[in-house]
Amino acid sequence: MKKLLLLFLFSACCLISAAQDNIDDALAFQYYQQGQYEEAVVLLEKLFTRTKSDAYFDLYYNALIKLKRLDEAEKIVKKLTKQSPQNLHYTIAFARLYQEKGETAASNKKYAEAINNMPANDMKIRELANIFYSFQNYDLAISTFLQGRKILNDNQAFTYDLLSIYRFKKDKNMLIQEYLNALAAMPELLPQAESVLSNVFEDNADYQLLQAALLKKIQKEPQVETYTKLLIWQYLQQQDYEMALRQLIAQDKRTKDDGAILFNSANTFLANQAYLTAIKAYEYLVGKGKESPYFLPAKVEMINAKYELVISGKFEQQAISDLATAYYSIIDEFGLTARTVFALKKWANLQAYYLNEPGKAEKALESALLIPGLSKPDLGQIKLDLGDIYILTQQPWEAFLVYEQVAKQFENQVGGNEAHYRSAKLSYYQGNFAYAKSQADVLKASTSQLIANDALNLSLLISDNLQSTVDSNALKMYADAEMLLFRNRNTEALHKLDSIAITYPANSLTDDILMAKSRIFTKNSDIGNAVKMLQELIDKHATSIWADDALFTLAELYEKTLKDNEQAKVLYQKLINDYSGSMYTTEARKRFRKLRGDNIGT
Repeated sequence: MKKLLLLFLFSACCLISAAQDNIDDALAFQYYQQGQYEEAVVLLEKLFTRTKSDAYFDLYYNALIKLKRLDEAEKIVKKLTKQSPQNLHYTIAFARLYQEKGETAASNKKYAEAINNMPANDMKIRELANIFYSFQNYDLAISTFLQGRKILNDNQAFTYDLLSIYRFKKDKNMLIQEYLNALAAMPELLPQAESVLSNVFEDNADYQLLQAALLKKIQKEPQVETYTKLLIWQYLQQQDYEMALRQLIAQDKRTKDDGAILFNSANTFLANQAYLTAIKAYEYLVGKGKESPYFLPAKVEMINAKYELVISGKFEQQAISDLATAYYSIIDEFGLTARTVFALKKWANLQAYYLNEPGKAEKALESALLIPGLSKPDLGQIKLDLGDIYILTQQPWEAFLVYEQVAKQFENQVGGNEAHYRSAKLSYYQGNFAYAKSQADVLKASTSQLIANDALNLSLLISDNLQSTVDSNALKMYADAEMLLFRNRNTEALHKLDSIAITYPANSLTDDILMAKSRIFTKNSDIGNAVKMLQELIDKHATSIWADDALFTLAELYEKTLKDNEQAKVLYQKLINDYSGSMYTTEARKRFRKLRGDNIGT
């Protein structure tokens, strides 16, 4: 019974002691973190004395150093070194004492001895490096790992440790070198390398540093495909799509790939409006022959890329005709089915808006509605396109009916809201401003931000310009100009816009006219005049409903067309700062960070 009682009392004491240690541990760490070293050192001394833990020693010793209690620190470390001469923590503590006293030579000698005398044991090497890391001497931690590689005769050892330190230090050059050292043996590191480097890099010079290092590596080790992949990624980050394509084609030929990587990259070129580069990529894939799995997808996307190129600026009639023929050849070859209806839609668009054949487009889309197997969204979109063409063929009532059909079929959905908006815009074109505004006001609460923003702009455009007879008449002329622009009659639209100020010199549409003209100039590839219109709007109409649109559009022109990233950053930053509630703010912040070199994927 007495033995049981003693055992119980002993166990209880152990539990109480452990609980007290936990309390002291938490409190000591809190004091240390907050820089209250006087309070921390008392608790840490007690914890170290009781446990002899190296972790507690490091904190205890660091606290003494922070308090400049060097004599006390020296006394303790001498005693501990005699007791445990093999303990690296005490050896390094001695070297730090020399360092704190200003005896640099002696300190460096001790550090060098510790590093050079490491055993061929990765745990011991990592332990020493972690000691250096614990008192923020990262260079010594790096030296330890590099010496460890020599001792172990393993050039891949401690890769993750070194990457972590270089990343923490933002040592871009060494981070690049370490990734290149690792990627040959560990290609699975490539996604991490891309993510980390994009996060650490700040400007184009950093990417150039990577490019130079990669080209040297590729010259020495051309068989390492991972280097080529990283180089392609670097070119894509730099938006140097032509160089990226060259590398992609060379890689495809070398590896005899099925074309998947090249096809996905071509889609990236297309998404970034590098139409000519995208077309070259698709042409290469088509050239691989019909047996290639990407032959048909590449052929289709090549035509789509040509379509985007043609409609992005001034268009030549022959180019449009050739493009229409290319789309129709898909229908001739594969028949008119749910899979090829996309080609018919593009063909109809070209006929209606570029070849002055809206009647052909109307018949084509009406026939498309009869194709079996079409999905409901596809049917809805065809009807919306058909409604637009009814406007061109001067059948506004037919257009209204089609829009209403789609609106009812997709009520409270994006497609339905789009139909309501087009119906409101039709009323606006016809001068029925009151009805158009009432429709737009309902759509301001749409779940689609784009539709909601367009509806808000239409509502404000009408309400702001119906204050007087002059403004109302000017608005009718402006609506006529927008109708001409809708019909792709750009020159006539410009003349109409210019005539508004002549006919109604005191009108309130100046900012709207500037925005409309900038769109026409951009569409006609007259970038100089487009920039001029947008800049005037920004400078003279800062409170306009178009001010944020103008800023974003101008920034995008500088970024993607004029290739002036610095000016683009200035404009994106102004949009973020001055128009925080704009629908463009999130995208502007994303693009600003990308131009600055941040990792926008996080």
